[in-house]
Amino acid sequence: MTAGKSLKEHLARHREITLTVTGRKSGKEISVPVWFVLEGDQFYLLPVHGSGTQWYLNVLKEPLIRIEARGEQAELRVKSITDTKSVKTVVDKFREKYTAADVKKYYSKLDVAVAAKLD
Repeated sequence: MTAGKSLKEHLARHREITLTVTGRKSGKEISVPVWFVLEGDQFYLLPVHGSGTQWYLNVLKEPLIRIEARGEQAELRVKSITDTKSVKTVVDKFREKYTAADVKKYYSKLDVAVAAKLD
């Protein structure tokens, strides 16, 4: 499954998606609602508890994720972003989309992010 035009259109209209990862211990699929930012073909996720977020720990072991937005889905291979400057850039994108107040309210640690390229 790759990201098509329809998925990008869905992502452009929604603020929340379902993220499915593989549990690093259980090997089972785990799905959670998450916020995201899409800029062109670049897709970003920001773990709400930073490097301690369970889904983030899972993608460190298995970087293949599935995203779903109102029936449209894709599998993506993600990369962890850990350098401070790049993480800040992603945080700024989230602040722009969701407001600085909401990012401050819901995100307790801003030390990592995740990125993928939509094909």
